[in-house]
This record gives sequence, C-alpha cells and structure tokens, in this order.
Amino acid sequence: MKKIGFLSFGHWRDVQGSQTRSAADSLLQTVELAQAAEDIGVDGAFVRVHHFERQLASPFPLLAAIGARTRRIEIGTAVIDMRYENPLYMAEEAAAADLLSGGRLQLGVSRGSPEIALRGAEAFGYVAPEGETAADNARRKTEIFLAAINGAAVARTDPERTGISGGLAIQPQSPGLADRIWWGSGTRATAQWAATKGMNLQSSTLLTEDTGVPFDQLQAEQIRLYRQAWAEQGWDREPRVSVSRSVLPITEDIDRLYFGDRGEDDQTGLLEGVRSRFGRTYAGEPDKIADELAADEAVQAADTVLFTVPNQLGVEYNARILDTIARHIAPAIGWRPAGAATAS
Repeated sequence: MKKIGFLSFGHWRDVQGSQTRSAADSLLQTVELAQAAEDIGVDGAFVRVHHFERQLASPFPLLAAIGARTRRIEIGTAVIDMRYENPLYMAEEAAAADLLSGGRLQLGVSRGSPEIALRGAEAFGYVAPEGETAADNARRKTEIFLAAINGAAVARTDPERTGISGGLAIQPQSPGLADRIWWGSGTRATAQWAATKGMNLQSSTLLTEDTGVPFDQLQAEQIRLYRQAWAEQGWDREPRVSVSRSVLPITEDIDRLYFGDRGEDDQTGLLEGVRSRFGRTYAGEPDKIADELAADEAVQAADTVLFTVPNQLGVEYNARILDTIARHIAPAIGWRPAGAATAS
C-alpha cells in the first residue's frame, strides 16, 4: 500500500499575498502543517533544504520540533545537500532527531540541486579535494555518514586519558536509522549506486538525462534499474522508493485564480550543459488529476508519493489541498489512510 506525504520548500517573502513573510513564519507554519497533515491521515512531512536563499536550510531543529508535536507521521528531508555537511556532526544530529521522534526520521540526502551560490559549500568551510567533483564529494561524505550511523569506529581513544587504544563511535546511536536513509537521484546510474549502498531511493523531479520518453516513463525505468541493483546486492529488506509531484487541485474560485492555467507538460532543457527532463505540474479538477496520476508509470512504481505544497499560501490553504488530495486523488493511486492521530 502506498504512502503519501507533503514536501515543503519553506519559501518566505515579505510581499503582498504571502502568508509566510519571515523565517519564523516558515518554520512555525511547517510544524503546524505537519500537525494538520497528521490529523488528515497523511503519512509524511518532508522538507527541502536550500542554503543562501529564503527557504528552509537547517532541517534538524525543525524535524525535532515536528517530532515533538506529532505522534505518527514520518518526518524527513528531500533532500539535504551533503556537500554542506560535516558527516559526523550530521550523524549526531540525525540520531538525536530520530530518537526524539520515536524512530520516525526518513532522511533524504544527495548532491543537491543547482544553486545561486558560487562554491557555496566552500563558504561553509568544506573544500573538496583536488580533482573530486561535487557529485563525488557528496557521495564520499554520504558513505562516511552511513558508516557513522551504523556504529563504525570513526575516532580513536586517547591512551593518555583512557589507558587503552580503541575505536570510538558517534553517540548517540539510533537503532534502525540506517534503514531509513534515502538517496535523491537524478540519473539511472546514481539510483543504481544508491542500491549498492543500501539506501532507499528518492527519484528527483529533475532528471539530468533525457532519452526522449515522457518523464514518468524515464523515472519508472530508473526505479526498475534501482530495484534490480538492490536485488543483486542481496539486502535482507525491501527498499522504499519515492517520487514527488506538483499537484494543485482546483475546487474553489480561489484555486482557479491561483492555479487555473498552471497545468503543463514535461519540460526539457539544458542544465549545467546537460540535457535534462523536468516533471510536469498537475492542475485541475481532482477527478482529472486522479486519472492522470493513476496513469503515471513512476507513481505506480513507487511506494511513496510526496506532494509539493505552495507553502506561502499558509497552513489553512495547504491543509485544504492535502485534505482534497487525501479524499479525492490519492485513493486512485492505491493509497488508504492509516488512521489520523490527534497531535498534542
């Protein structure tokens, strides 16, 4: 059975029409939307991480706050750009957030998307070794992070203080967290790499390759190759796979005013010199969207579907969108509510 969740970029702007005018608004409203989503029966609350922009940037305090105000809903990221992270410090923060939430963390990590900052990770103090690409840097840091949350020795004791020489693991450790790490993949090859590392797959809405087939078919092929690679590794659990979709159901005049002409087809173009394919936006009557998503090959192939939300329209508006999705759209793709929990 499928799971559904929302994905928020956490935009804020102090402009007319925005209900999210400050960073405080963005953070607090994300917590409130997660509570509302849990009451509706939605399965997950996910956030996107961007640096140097008026968007969500520091996920772990936010995830811990959501975990403290909810009881059932999964909490996660899609994705954290690993180039900006100290993988050992991140392992401590991730374990703490997971323990505080009772083991509900679903952490998506990756190379990240194109950004406005020039060598932004270097401004954070992280300079890649000579000859290492940004993608290689993110994968190397991810491997260190995975080792740390799996309890590997990542430091040595000081014999002068302890009288012994031995390995030290990051503390705290959160049992089961390693099975809930996802790799955000924009190509078929990186999806296969994620399988070799035992990570779940978050298939990107921006695929940095284009074979000429519709986006959902290209994404479905990526998912097939990932699952084949997973089977070849012989892992002892079933992996999870998520896709995200921009869905804007129109049920009231205000929706028509905002989104009446926003429906669009796949888009292709050059991104950093690579021909890429972008997923479409679904806007229209709920029944129409339900039929379109039911025919979406990647949505059918995935076990988790994340719906991006226009967070600047506020909690009440986005809760209504999620309620419409839960009632009138998600059942068409095989989702059923697990049972809403009242947040305290």
